[in-house]
Parts: sequence; C-alpha cells; structure tokens
Amino acid sequence: MISTSDAAGAAALLAEARDATDRRLERWADRLRERVGGRDGAALAYALASPGKRVRAALVLAAYRAAGGLAPGIDGVAAAVETVHTYSLVHDDLPCMDDDDLRRGRATTHRAFDLATATRVGFLLVPVAARVLSEAAGDLGLDAPALGRMAIELFEAGGVEGMVGGQWLDLEAEGRRLDLASLIAVHRGKTGALIRASCVLGGIAASAPPRELAALAAFGDDVGVAFQIADDVLDATATSETLGKTAGRDLALNKSTYAQVLGVEGARAEAGRLAARAVGHLAGSGCASASLAALADYIVTRSS
Repeated sequence: MISTSDAAGAAALLAEARDATDRRLERWADRLRERVGGRDGAALAYALASPGKRVRAALVLAAYRAAGGLAPGIDGVAAAVETVHTYSLVHDDLPCMDDDDLRRGRATTHRAFDLATATRVGFLLVPVAARVLSEAAGDLGLDAPALGRMAIELFEAGGVEGMVGGQWLDLEAEGRRLDLASLIAVHRGKTGALIRASCVLGGIAASAPPRELAALAAFGDDVGVAFQIADDVLDATATSETLGKTAGRDLALNKSTYAQVLGVEGARAEAGRLAARAVGHLAGSGCASASLAALADYIVTRSS
C-alpha cells in the first residue's frame, strides 16, 4: 500500500487533471454549441462537458511528467483522451448496448435528448477529439510526426483494435460464462486500450525515448485491466448513488465479470497484484514512478 502522503498526492493530481481538463472541455463544448447549433450542438456540449473522475486525464499528466514533461498545455492531450472516452460512454449507454439511463450522476445522452441524436453525437465526438488533439500539439510545440504518432495511438485505442473490438467481444459474451483469459481479452480492448494510450500519449508528448515509452505502455496495460476489475467489484458491491451510474448492470445483462469468476475478494486481490506489477514495469526505465504508483493504487482502491 502507498503512504498517506502518496494518497494525498494522487488526490491532488486527480483534482488538478479534472480542473484543467474540464476547463478545456467546457471551452470546446461552448464552441460546438455555437458552431454546430441546434439539437446536435446542444447534445455535443451536454456529453462533452459532463462531469467525471478524469482518471485517464490524470494518467496523461502523470506519464508526461514522469517522462520529464513540464508544459501546462498537456491538459489538451488529456482532453482529447477524455473526448474519445466520452464518445465510448455515449454509445455504451445506448439501448443496443447496455441500455442505461444514468451516467456520471445524470441522465445519459440518449435519455436527455433522443436515440438518433445520441448516436450521431458519439460518432461526431471522434473528429472533435482529433481537433482537440491537434490544438494541444500546437500548444505544446510538437511537430507533425509527434502529432501523427499521438493520433495513431489514440484512435487505434478507440477503434476496432481497442474499445470497439472490446465492446464487440463484450456484447457477444452476454449470456455466456467466460474464463479468466477470455475476460481479460475483452477488457484489454474495451477498457484497457484507452488507459494504455493515456500513458503512452503522455510519454510521446514529453519526447520520451523508446525504453520509457515501452515501460509506460506496459504500466498502462496492467493498470487498464486492474481498472476494469475494480469496476466489476464496484458494480457488484456499491450503490447507484455512490457510482453515479446504475449499479448491478452486469448482473442484469448476464455478463461475465471478474467478481463472478474470481469472487469479490479474489478480484480485489487480482487488481492489487496487477497494480503492483504495473508499477514494477517502471523500475529502471527512467520514468519517475511515484505519481503513477499513487494513481495505480487509487484505481484499485476507489469507492466509485
């Protein structure tokens, strides 16, 4: 377990990432409301400016600083990651997916607007993320090759080799009992890919050398699975009020979860093991690991 001071550091980093990223996203929400206009513009702004823990944003900041980055403009890269995450949530909540009414403590986008609008919003947020990322690269003074590498990392994580592919496998698995290896394969894409990308994007933005990027990627791989395990435990044990989304959805949808496969305590232990292994990947890589280690611990011990 990390010390009290490290836990406080993780809380401070999360608050910093949330404040900076939210400001950036609110500016983009205002632009979209005005430029797109109408119901689509209002729905884009609603989805993009929704509150969140911003764990992925904090991982971007922590990875950037661990690799030696100092510029405040890194919040723009974090905002691009959160935009892709938001698109995934909008579509994940649709009736054809998880059919959920509550997200981040308020009505899901298709409930606040309508199904067709929410479907368009999810698709439209992908090019918005590209614009956010491009603006961030300019703020950081990154060249075109660096922007290209970041774009490839982000959109592969959000596409068929990442979140989309993982979601596909998740839908196919409804009503079936998966073993642990199959469950991990689902969530390395559905949840883990964007968490891994968050870490790698921070490293690319800081011009990290290959050894550091590889360590950040390995850290992100393990933390991504640990995050999903913790989510499964919370879905099985917490309330909707605590989570800000509907609790018990995995059981209602007859999904295989880590809590089912390993038991709640076994799942908690596995999440802790993966978090510790994630931090171990950073040893000797040149990346400062204290903030990343604190975030890894937060991810597996959080209550929402």
